[in-house]
Amino acid sequence: MKLPALNEPSRYAGLYVFDFGDQVAVGYTADEVAVLLESERYQNGKVYKIHRARPDGTMELAGVANARFTTEDGLFFYRDRLAEARADFAELEVLAEREPPPARAKVHLVELRGDTPAYITALIFPAEYSHEMGQWLSRVGYRGGDRVEGGVSAVTTYYAGQRVILDRHQLSGASDAVSRPTEEVLATTRVAVQR
Repeated sequence: MKLPALNEPSRYAGLYVFDFGDQVAVGYTADEVAVLLESERYQNGKVYKIHRARPDGTMELAGVANARFTTEDGLFFYRDRLAEARADFAELEVLAEREPPPARAKVHLVELRGDTPAYITALIFPAEYSHEMGQWLSRVGYRGGDRVEGGVSAVTTYYAGQRVILDRHQLSGASDAVSRPTEEVLATTRVAVQR
C-alpha cells in the first residue's frame, strides 16, 4: 500500500487510512469510516488506524475489523440505591459538558427487573472508541458504580435484559465537531489526503 505524502504527518495520529482497493485515502475520522462502510459501494474496504505518524512521513498502522465501526461497546456502573445511581448519571452529564467524550455516547439510568444490584448507569458508544472512552473516563475522574462491567457482549446482554429506562441522555462527542457530513465524505473518496 502506497500512502500519499502528508504535510505535518503527526496531525494524522488517531485518524484512519481507507483502502478502496484501487486507491488509498488518508485522514478519515471513525465516524467518516462508518459512513463509507455503510455504503454499498465501499462496504468491503479495508481500514487501518494510524497509531503514530513520524515527521519523515512513516506511519505505524493497525488494521481494524470493519465490524468495529458498526458495533457498540459499553460500560455499566451498578448501584444498589437509586439516589447513588442518579448521582452517577448526573455526574457523567456534567463531566461531558466540561470535556466532551471522544465520541457520541448514550447514557441511560436503568432499573433492573429481578437482578441485584437494582440500578445501572449505562454508557454505550461505538466500539471503535473503546480505548479512547476509557482514557476519557480516567482523565475526567469519573468514579461511578460500586461494580463496573463492560464490553461488547455486556451491551448485547443489556439490550436483551429486563430493564426500565428511568432517564436517558445523548452525549455529544469531540469527534462530532471534526467529522464531515455524509454527502461530503462520499463525494471526496477520490481525494488521497482527506484533511
